[in-house]
Amino acid sequence: MNLTKLFYVTLFLVFGALSAQAQTGNIQGTITDENGIYVPGANVYIQSISKGAISNFDGKFTLVGIPEGSYTLSITYMGYSDVEQEVAVTAGQTTAVSISLNPSNVELDEVQVSAYGLSGQSKALNTQKTNMNITNVVSTDQIGKFPDANIGDAVKRIPGITMQVDQGEARNIIVRGLSPQLNSVTLNGSRIPSAESDNRNIQMDLIPSDMIQTIEVNKAVTPDMDGDALGGSVNLITRTAPQGFRLSATLGSGVNFITDKGIWNGSILVGDRTNDGKFGYMLSATINDNDFGSDNIEAEWTDEFEYNTGAEDDEGEPILEEADVDPYTNVTEQRTYLVQRVRRSFAANFDYQINANNNIYLKTMYNWRDDRENRFRLEQEILDGEDIEVGDFTINNGVLTRFPVEVKRQSKGGIAGGRNNNRRLEDQRMQNYTLGGDHLFGSLKVDWMASYAKASEERLNERYAEYESEYIVNNDNSNPKYPIMTAANADDFNDLGNFEFGEITNENQYTEEEDINFFANFELPADLFGKGGTIKFGGRGRFKTKLRDNDFYEYDLEDMYPTLADVPVKSYTDPDYLPGSKYVAGNFASEEWLGSLDLNNANGEAILDEFLPGNFEVKENVLAAYAMFNQKLTDKLSVLAGLRVENTKLESEGNRVTYIEEDEDAGIEEGIEVEQVSDENSYTNFLPGVHFKYDLNNNTILRFAWTNTLARPNYADLIPRAEIVNEDSEVVLGNPDLDPTTSMNFDVNAEHYFESVGIISGGLFYKRINDFIYTFITEAEDDSYAPGTAGYDVFQPLNGDSASIFGAEVSFQRQLDFLPGFAKNFSIYLNYTYLTSSADGIRNEDGDERTDLDLPNTAPNMFNGSLGYADKRFSARLSANFSDSYIDEIGGNPFEDRYYDTQFFLDFNATYAITNNLRIYTDVNNITNQPLRYFQGVKSRTQQMEFYDIRFTFGLKYDLFKK
Repeated sequence: MNLTKLFYVTLFLVFGALSAQAQTGNIQGTITDENGIYVPGANVYIQSISKGAISNFDGKFTLVGIPEGSYTLSITYMGYSDVEQEVAVTAGQTTAVSISLNPSNVELDEVQVSAYGLSGQSKALNTQKTNMNITNVVSTDQIGKFPDANIGDAVKRIPGITMQVDQGEARNIIVRGLSPQLNSVTLNGSRIPSAESDNRNIQMDLIPSDMIQTIEVNKAVTPDMDGDALGGSVNLITRTAPQGFRLSATLGSGVNFITDKGIWNGSILVGDRTNDGKFGYMLSATINDNDFGSDNIEAEWTDEFEYNTGAEDDEGEPILEEADVDPYTNVTEQRTYLVQRVRRSFAANFDYQINANNNIYLKTMYNWRDDRENRFRLEQEILDGEDIEVGDFTINNGVLTRFPVEVKRQSKGGIAGGRNNNRRLEDQRMQNYTLGGDHLFGSLKVDWMASYAKASEERLNERYAEYESEYIVNNDNSNPKYPIMTAANADDFNDLGNFEFGEITNENQYTEEEDINFFANFELPADLFGKGGTIKFGGRGRFKTKLRDNDFYEYDLEDMYPTLADVPVKSYTDPDYLPGSKYVAGNFASEEWLGSLDLNNANGEAILDEFLPGNFEVKENVLAAYAMFNQKLTDKLSVLAGLRVENTKLESEGNRVTYIEEDEDAGIEEGIEVEQVSDENSYTNFLPGVHFKYDLNNNTILRFAWTNTLARPNYADLIPRAEIVNEDSEVVLGNPDLDPTTSMNFDVNAEHYFESVGIISGGLFYKRINDFIYTFITEAEDDSYAPGTAGYDVFQPLNGDSASIFGAEVSFQRQLDFLPGFAKNFSIYLNYTYLTSSADGIRNEDGDERTDLDLPNTAPNMFNGSLGYADKRFSARLSANFSDSYIDEIGGNPFEDRYYDTQFFLDFNATYAITNNLRIYTDVNNITNQPLRYFQGVKSRTQQMEFYDIRFTFGLKYDLFKK
């Protein structure tokens, strides 16, 4: 069918629906629970005419094209008693109804049916059950049963999801083994912009869990959803105005055992609706002040070693010789982080029911997080081979145990006073403003939304002071999980006069991403098979701008502060250092001294090659249109099928920076050559999809989906830039010719829902991925990139050929109400995901294809489990979260590959109801003291290991509901 025919068919359906309204009417209703809280996923049905609807996240449902007369509405909802309500329909009018549900079993009162009890689980499972596509839904009431302060930690409880951790909090989401930038994260259906400087990752730890009403993970997207969701689409739904007055408040405190410093948190939420029910509001605010840190060790491994023989060649250059050695650490780092994280969030949501046919709403959210950080780093790196002479090193049976290193002591901080307080201040903000409406024109349902969203990250006056020395170290790799280098002569390490001025720098960084979104959806009744159905179509425009603007200045203060002995210092040696007391940090330039220095652009030198290659501006416009139908083929079988088309247009600007090497004979001075570069790109993707849902009975559902999705390249990868990093002997290139990654996805799933509120489910999924993007590492053969770059490592993003993922998911959650006595108060929550993957077209440093690789970020095994107990007043839950190790970055060869190690988190939380409205709570996080760990090549070789220790919080929660 061409576009002209489709246009006329659409007009015919619209006018037909409006004409039919003259003989029929509509029913629009709102369903709430016993506390006046909206009920999503309720099944509303009129038996006499075989018409039904499902309530949305705001508890609203609409039935259109109902012949004039009186009818009985039947409402069914798992965990609640069935309700029947009489309603009279008048031709040409919309009848409004309000329906309240009550728990189905009085005994459930003993297991805490309340706003934060089984009702939360019931709402999530009912929504999941009635959705046409494969989803996982978690309500905020369920989140309250886990000790999760931010949305990232809450999402990791969902099957098939693992999270990458930053400073002890879940930040980047991996859905079904696919990288964070390959997944879509939306707020009320509007794409959340990213504050990350070089990728599309959404910082999930920026949003407090208190601000979200529901988390919906769509693992098989429908045509009316954004297509850039290779792994899945995560939609965060904010709280809406209640049916009656609601007040909720939290006040808490706690301690981080790594620093023995305090945690402070508070939140308040208030909402109400006018007496006529037309205008409603929900206001909320939350703050969390967390003073913590981390203990970190890092290492780089190599199996190459060369030294100076003492002889020279014909040109007077030293002759180097290679020695056979076992893998050893040629670089080690020891880091101490001190961090204060202050997270604030504000939301104001309003809606106005103009009449039964028209509703408009405004949803706003502002998230603001300050990260203040000091970092003290001891780095030890083996000298270049020409600087290592016979006698400087020791090799025992292939084990290199002694060699000379360059040692650097680096202090990281910020300016004194103000918000910085001698710390680097990372100011992150995310704001979203959404205006939308829902309308009914006869039988035509229309909803629309326009939004503005912005994310930014600003790091001003980030300062580093570094002092350097050289000495011989003993290199101990006997336990490769905890590698360590120690000075052969302790005086070399302890004498601050041995550490000479290296550099003092000041850096300013700013990244922002702005999104303007608009979409409109149109839905009509279209009973193509005599069992009921709809046709839906619409369009979306998303207009994005990404900007990164950094600078970097260096200051020559060597005459004033020639050695570390000439500046104020602090010792950061800690006998309780979590990787082990054998790691001695020593003394560093104090953060107060660093913050007090008068560093400005006038007395510093701009180092262009440090920041210009990373500065860019990208404009990305996406226009999309779709059409789909949702039909019941039989009483048990339903199908949703359609096509989405997305056109992407990109414009990018950046810098190509080339280092000019000095040549006295040619009269060429050393310097930096900067060339502004730009490029354009556009492509169109056709994304068909089909979903089948078969209701084996009222409680058992079978599902199948075939979908097509895509992922757009990271912005920084698309710029035709070139960066020469002489200090690291690296060349970093962009690639404006990158194609988007696409995936064809197949899902099959079976779900059985328990009447007592619970589920057992299992499913298989397969993804065939084309043109996935990886970083190709090779070695420059000549000086074509810039003079002197022969032998440099060259990094450039490329499209791989194809990859595949096969996985299986099983999930079980249930109240054990079939057990006798107090045992019926226990509940179990379990889910497990298995993944296997392969990737083709990845080249090693020699240009040969590698056949030994999984797709990066695909964890083979993921598990969540919790055991809960709840009676009328007391509840407690022990929760476990496990994710297997997986390859994180592909190196030039298997030895250089970087892996994200296994994680196992154990958390505990408990609450006690002092009154019906007031509770006391306590949370214990990271009982296992799980570190963030990367390893190189093989599991035993630590590349990074960072510990965060246990976090303990407690406080009071108050909830008041009035219908």
